[in-house]
Amino acid sequence: MNPRPSSPGAGRTDGSSVRIGVLVPLTRPGWVEAGRHLLAGLELAVREVNDAGGIAGRPLDLVIRDTAADPRRAAEAVDELARLGVAALAGEYHSVVARAAAARADALGLPFLCSSAVLDALTEQPTELVARLAPAQSRGWRVYADFLLGAGHRRIAVATQPSVYWASGTRILRDHLAPHGGAVAELDVSALTPAEVCDRLAADGATALLLLAGHPEPAVPIVRAVRRDRRLAEVMIGAPAGQPEFAGWATSLGGDGAAIPFLRYLPERLGPLGARVEAALRERLAEAPSFVAFEGYDTVAVLADVLRSHGADRARIAGAWPRVEVEGTRGPIRFSRVPGIGVRQWAWAPIQVADRDPARPDRFRVLHTG
Repeated sequence: MNPRPSSPGAGRTDGSSVRIGVLVPLTRPGWVEAGRHLLAGLELAVREVNDAGGIAGRPLDLVIRDTAADPRRAAEAVDELARLGVAALAGEYHSVVARAAAARADALGLPFLCSSAVLDALTEQPTELVARLAPAQSRGWRVYADFLLGAGHRRIAVATQPSVYWASGTRILRDHLAPHGGAVAELDVSALTPAEVCDRLAADGATALLLLAGHPEPAVPIVRAVRRDRRLAEVMIGAPAGQPEFAGWATSLGGDGAAIPFLRYLPERLGPLGARVEAALRERLAEAPSFVAFEGYDTVAVLADVLRSHGADRARIAGAWPRVEVEGTRGPIRFSRVPGIGVRQWAWAPIQVADRDPARPDRFRVLHTG
């Protein structure tokens, strides 16, 4: 399972530390860059908690397992972490993987604070054991659809792969655009080459192409093909799932990766805590931290507060979700019940539509907020 304890006490089983099980994609086909940023935020927050005295004098430790974007592997990791006696489960970036982890955690009575996955149906049935920091996909992708409408896009094409997550995103876009005269055409990139995507796009007449597909394959070749096709010079490329947020995107595509709007979960301006954490994460990562790194930090901030107030008993941790009031890096965090969402949800996480500035691809522009 590739265990990776993050701090000296992480492997102890003598009860001297309070342990949190962590799921992150650290190897491919997982989105490794996202996993690295998520883990950086988690580890930074743990270091600060321990520097401040830990949890009632006991160190807080992470017991880390690599999911590699594999739902079955994640479920097996949850079983293992539960046997190891972790107080709670945290992390994960990929929505389909987080859904498998949430189902297993719920069955085992293990509280799970999901850091970054957005799929609305994180659990099949409502549960008191699971809470989530990231905005639900239905909220974020509706904000993205509003951005498209405001920019004058009514005919949208999506370059998509078979997946519950991508299918859910397509449905949200279609449902939100339709009352405004919008339409969504699907291009199955598992069956089309980048050149064939361009041909279909040119024939369709869509003014925007959204990349609902993995990074770097097949997203990067599709971007290159569209950018080089003169027929598509006026077509906007978008990536609501956030691929351009990470430095690897700019490294792979250079200028071709700019002016591609995506969703990110940051406020327009960070407060004092967010600015301090941003500087520390930048030093830790040796690059600008993504919103995923802030999600990791906030995850531990919430869990540390709950553990200090309610102890390491799993039932008491889960029972504390409705009473959480924590100052996070991106605003005050509280969990509530949101219609249609089966887990405790931070309902007001900030949402931006941003892109990389064509004049300076290392700099982001905020295009829309919601």
